[in-house]
Amino acid sequence: MNRLKMSTLLSEAQIRNRVTELGAEITKRFKDKDLVAICVLKGSIVFYSDLIRSIETDLHCEFFGVSSYQNGMTSSGEVKLTLDLNTPIEGKHVLLVEDIVDTGLTMNYLIDTLKARKPAGLQTATLLLKPGALKTKVDLDYVGFEISNEFVVGYGLDYQGFHRNLPYIAQVESLN
Repeated sequence: MNRLKMSTLLSEAQIRNRVTELGAEITKRFKDKDLVAICVLKGSIVFYSDLIRSIETDLHCEFFGVSSYQNGMTSSGEVKLTLDLNTPIEGKHVLLVEDIVDTGLTMNYLIDTLKARKPAGLQTATLLLKPGALKTKVDLDYVGFEISNEFVVGYGLDYQGFHRNLPYIAQVESLN
């Protein structure tokens, strides 16, 4: 494994507070509605787990597997579906939960894929948004933090499969 030189970008406390706020906002939107919360694997799993525990309404958990990094530090722009949903979402309220939106290509691919399945409504939530990296316009309903166009790891985000277990978000300064 390559060693990374990293510095803390977002602390565990900052993330926890913002996820709680997002959960409260989503609760207001979906109170008394059945909700299908879709986790985009693998990077979103930590954010998703904390977020759904902050949402106070009935919800059903689903998972989408996608890949666009292929072990690199930048998105390849090519989205590969690695795991599909287990249940239909037609006529249901859906919340798509992503870890990071940088180019916007993956999120738009997922939005288009889900809209084709005719949900009653589709909302999106991302922990991180990199406005400076966007290659296409993307409509997001809930954004945890906007960050600069730097490579980050931790809180589910990885580099070559490592560093997902950090309880904070770290900016990668260099590979050692």
